Amino acid sequence: MEKVVHEFPPFYDKDSKILILGTIPSVKSREVGFYYGNPQNRFWKVLACIYQEKVPETVDEKKSFLKKHHIALWDVLSSCDIKGSSDQSICNPIPNNLNQVLRNSHISTIYTTGKKAYDLYYRYCYPTTKKDAILLPSPSPANCAVSLEQLIEAYSCFME
Repeated sequence: MEKVVHEFPPFYDKDSKILILGTIPSVKSREVGFYYGNPQNRFWKVLACIYQEKVPETVDEKKSFLKKHHIALWDVLSSCDIKGSSDQSICNPIPNNLNQVLRNSHISTIYTTGKKAYDLYYRYCYPTTKKDAILLPSPSPANCAVSLEQLIEAYSCFME
């Protein structure tokens, strides 16, 4: 187990309309300093398919993509003890204060990428935000039971 502290800020602006929450950045995301940094993670590919654009490669391209589509990214946790990038190993979670993002944007819907983020959100964040969240399947390479096509279908709710 390793103590991990969230190392980069939430990504959002005043025009953000949806907030997508993970648990805490993976080892690869911490290495690149931005969300969903593991090249095997299907997050960026799924969003590119939904919005019919090319997959953003660099952090700057990812930020431009998110801004264009009014998407905010953050994580439920500001710190925890974790083994590698395994959400199932999370212990001693400390939540982020999501209200700073909610107060300074136009977030109408909150989504979580995976069951662990969803459960942690409801346990630690919902009592202060009072905003429901929608559970989406994790795009992590560890979630191989869900196909790319199934992820695209689930994440297509952004287009509604």
